[in-house]
Amino acid sequence: MATTDINVPIGEKIATPASAKLRLGSLTALVIGSMVGSGVFSLPQNMAAGAGPLAILIGWAITAVGMLALVFVYQSLAVRRPDLDAGPYAYAKAGFGPFVGFNSAWGYWISAWVGNVSYAVIVFSALSYFFPAFGDGNTWQAVLGASILLWLIHILILAGIRQAAVVNTIVTVAKIAPVVLFVGIVAVAFKLNVWTLDFTGLGNASLGTIAAQVKSTMLVTLWVFIGIEGASVFSARAERRKDIATATVLGFFTCLALYALVSLLSLGILSQPELAALKNPSMAGVLEAVVGPWGAVLINLALVVSVVGAFLSWTLLAAEVPHVAGKDGTMPKFFGRESERGVPSTSLLITNLLVQAFLVITLFAQSTYQALFYIASAAILVPYIFSGAFAAKLALTGESYQSGEGRTGPLVAGVLATIYGLWLVYAAGPAYLFMCAILYAPGIIFYVWARREGNQRVFHPVEAIIAVALVAVAILAVYEMWTGAVSAL
Repeated sequence: MATTDINVPIGEKIATPASAKLRLGSLTALVIGSMVGSGVFSLPQNMAAGAGPLAILIGWAITAVGMLALVFVYQSLAVRRPDLDAGPYAYAKAGFGPFVGFNSAWGYWISAWVGNVSYAVIVFSALSYFFPAFGDGNTWQAVLGASILLWLIHILILAGIRQAAVVNTIVTVAKIAPVVLFVGIVAVAFKLNVWTLDFTGLGNASLGTIAAQVKSTMLVTLWVFIGIEGASVFSARAERRKDIATATVLGFFTCLALYALVSLLSLGILSQPELAALKNPSMAGVLEAVVGPWGAVLINLALVVSVVGAFLSWTLLAAEVPHVAGKDGTMPKFFGRESERGVPSTSLLITNLLVQAFLVITLFAQSTYQALFYIASAAILVPYIFSGAFAAKLALTGESYQSGEGRTGPLVAGVLATIYGLWLVYAAGPAYLFMCAILYAPGIIFYVWARREGNQRVFHPVEAIIAVALVAVAILAVYEMWTGAVSAL
C-alpha cells in the first residue's frame, strides 16, 4: 500500500484530493453524528443520578451558554483563520506555542479513542437486552464482539474518507429518527405533577445542595456535546470553507433541542429516584413505562445503530488530528502517512490498536461506560479551553481583524468559552483529572521525538516547567491510585 510522509509547516494548506472533499450535508452529519452517540440514550439516568429538575434546568442553561460560546469560537476561527486546519489543535498551537498545541492534539486524540472504548462498551450493554451474555458490555463475549466491530470500521475507513462520510450521513438520519419519536411520545404522556415532585431535589439528602447537583451534571452535558468541533477538525477536507461554520451552528442547535427535551421530559414520566435507578440506556426504561416492552426494544436497537454511527465518526476524528499534527511536525512524522486513497492509515492503525488494548483492559478492570466517558470528557478540556483563549487573544490583539472591524462579540465568546472550560475542570474532580494526567504525560516522549525530527528546540523555559509539573502530577496520580486514595478505571 502506498504511503506519503510529508512535513507541512503550520499555516500551509494541506492538499486534499477533490474526490475526498466534504460538502455541507456531510459536514453537518459529521457534527451531529459525532455528538449523537450513546449519550442521548442514557441522559435520563445520567442527569437524574445526581440532580433534581431545577438543577438539571440550571445545568442545561450553563451548558447552552458555554457550548454556544464555543460554537461561536469555532464559527469565527474557521472564517478568520482559514489557514489553520484540524480545528482545536491548530488554534492552540498558533496561539500559545508548540507544546500547548501538541497537548491539545494529544488530549483531543485521547478523548476520541477513549470515547470509542466507551461506545464499544455501551453498544454491547444494549445488546445484552437481547443476549444476556454481553452483560454490562465488559464480558469476554462483549469484548470479542466489540473487537470485531472495531476492525470492520477500520476496513470501511480504509476504503476512503468520503465513502465513510456518506455511510455516516445515512446512519445519522437513521439514529435521529427514534430520538425524535421518543420526544413526541413522551411529550404527549408528560405529567406536570411528576415533574414538579421534589422540584429542587433537596428532599433527597444524597443529592446535596443545588450547586452540588448542578456540578454533577456538567461532565454529562459536556459528553453529549463533544464533537461540536467536528467540522473544524475536517476543515482541510471541506469543499467550501464557509460550510464549516454553517455545519457547526446547525449541529449545535439540533442537538441542544433534542438533549434538553429528552432529559427534561423524562422527569415528567418517572420521578428522579426512579430515573436514577434505571439501567442504561435509560431512555429504554422511560419509553417502556409509557408504551410497554416494545419501547425498550426500539430504544436498544436505536442505540446500537447510533453508537455504531458515532463509533465511525469518532474513528474518523481520532485519526485525523494526529495525522495533521504529524504532517506539520507537531507529532512524529509517521503519524502523517496516508494511503493511496488519502486515508490517514498509520494514525488510524495506531488509534484502533489503542482502542483494542483498552477493550481488553475493560475486561479485567470491569470498567463501566460512565467511567470511560468521564475520562473522555475531562481529556478534551485542554483543546476546548485553548480554542476559546485563542479567539479571545485574536480579538484583544486585533490580529486577523480589519481596521474598525468589531471585536466585542468574538472577545465575549472567547472569554465565555474559556471560563466554561475552566469551570468544567473544577467540576470534573480530582479522580478524572488524575487519570487524564496519566494519559497526557507519556505524550511528552512523542513531543520530544517530533521536535528532534525537525531539529527544533525542545522546550522553552515555561514549557519545561509545564512538562515537569505534568509528569509530577501523573506520578502522584499513579501513587494515589496504587494506595486506593483515588479510584482508577
